[in-house]
Amino acid sequence: MASKYDLTPRVAQQLDIHLIFPLLEFLQEQGLYPDEYILKAKIELLNHTNMVDYAMDIHKSLYHTDDVPQEMMERRAEVVARLKALEEAAAPLITFLQNSSAVQELRADKQHNLQLLQERYQIGPDQIEALYQYAKFQFECGNYSGAADYLYQYRALCTNSDRSVSALWGKLAAEILMQNWDIALEELNRLKEIIDSKSFSTPLNQVQNRIWLMHWSLFIFFNHDNGRTLIIDLFNQDKYLNAIQTSAPHLLRYLAIAFIVNKRRRPQFKDFIKVIQQEQHSCKDPITEFLACIYVDYDFDGAQEKMKECEELILNDPFLGKRAEEGSFSSVPLRDEFLENARLFISETYCRIHQRIDMGVLAEKLNLNLEEAERWMVNLIRTSKLDAKIDTETGTVTMEPNQPNVYEQLIDHTKPLSGRTYKLVSQLLEHAQTQLAR
Repeated sequence: MASKYDLTPRVAQQLDIHLIFPLLEFLQEQGLYPDEYILKAKIELLNHTNMVDYAMDIHKSLYHTDDVPQEMMERRAEVVARLKALEEAAAPLITFLQNSSAVQELRADKQHNLQLLQERYQIGPDQIEALYQYAKFQFECGNYSGAADYLYQYRALCTNSDRSVSALWGKLAAEILMQNWDIALEELNRLKEIIDSKSFSTPLNQVQNRIWLMHWSLFIFFNHDNGRTLIIDLFNQDKYLNAIQTSAPHLLRYLAIAFIVNKRRRPQFKDFIKVIQQEQHSCKDPITEFLACIYVDYDFDGAQEKMKECEELILNDPFLGKRAEEGSFSSVPLRDEFLENARLFISETYCRIHQRIDMGVLAEKLNLNLEEAERWMVNLIRTSKLDAKIDTETGTVTMEPNQPNVYEQLIDHTKPLSGRTYKLVSQLLEHAQTQLAR
C-alpha cells in the first residue's frame, strides 16, 4: 500500500531536477522501492546535470565496481573546461562584486549601475550575461551556495524581466537545497508577487507557474516554523485552489493535512470540506477520504480504516514522514500530530450526532483501548464545548441537548449574501461606467 499512494512521480514532474534528489534519498531510506530502482533513477537524472562526480559515485554503488565508463571521464573533463571558461568570462564582474567599496557605488537605479560599470570598469552586458551563465552552471554542478550568491547579484543588475524571474527560480531552488527556510520563504513570496501581477505573461502561463510554485513550496511549508499555517494561506486562495482542482488535485493531500494538524481550527475549513466533496471521485487519497468519511458521509467505520491507511501514508511521504529533529519547530512527528487530531475530529463529530455513546464502541472508532478512550473522552469534554457526562458504571457517555443559537444560524445563512451583493454592485458599477464612457 505504501508505494500505491506515493506522489513522488507526480510531484517530480513539477520540480527542478535537483529538487528531486532529496525525495529519492528519502524513498531510499524508507526502502519503499528496491535500491537498484532508486539508483538507476538517480543516474538517469544526473545525466541532465553537471554533477559528474556524484554520478560516478552512484555508478560505483549500482554496479559494485571502482571503475567508471570512459564517457563519464570525458564528460567530467568537459564540465571542468566549461566551468573554467565561464569563470574567466565573468571574472571582471566577479572581481568588481568582491570589492565592497566599489559595490557601495551601486544604487537602486539599474540604468545608473549599468552606466557606472561601463564607464568606470569597462563591464558591459556581455559580462553581466556571463555572470548569469556562470551562476547557472555552478547550480548544475551542485554548488548551490555559490549559485545563490551570483544569482542574487545578477538580479540586482539584470534589466531583462524574464531572465530576472528565471534567476529568482534558481535562487529559490538553491535556498531550498541548502535548507535555508527563512530565506527560501522570502524568495517564494517574491515569486508569488510576480506571478500574481496583472502584467505576468498569459493566464495559462500564470496557472502553470502557480502549480510550480505550490509544488516547490512543499519543501518550505513542511520545514518552516510557521509552514503549516502558511500553506493554508497560499493553497486555499481561490486562484491557487482553482489551479489545484483543475491541474494538480494530488496537492489536496497537503492542504488537508495542514488543516488537520493546525492547532487552531481555521474558519476556511468548512469551505475546504466542500472542495473535498466536489473532488471525491477525481482525487483518491486516504487523507482527503478520511475527511470525507467524517464530514460528508458520517461513516465512522470508514474513517477508522482510513486513519490506519493515513498513518502508513504519512510515514512514507517525503514531505510528511521526516523524523523529528532536535531543535526543530516540533519534537512530535507529524504522524503523531495527525493521529491526535484525527481522533479529535472523529470523537467531536460522533458525539454531536449521538445522544448516548457506548465507550467500547467509541474506543473502537478511535483505535484505542477502553481505558485510553475514557481518558480521551474526559480530556475532550474538559477542553471542548461538548456538554456531556460520563457514566463509568454503564460505560456510556450521555450528550446533553444543545440547541443551536438562532442568531448564529441567521448569521451563517446570511454571510454569503454580503459577498454576492458586493459582487453584484461591482458588476453594476462597471456596466454603468462602460455606458458613460460610450
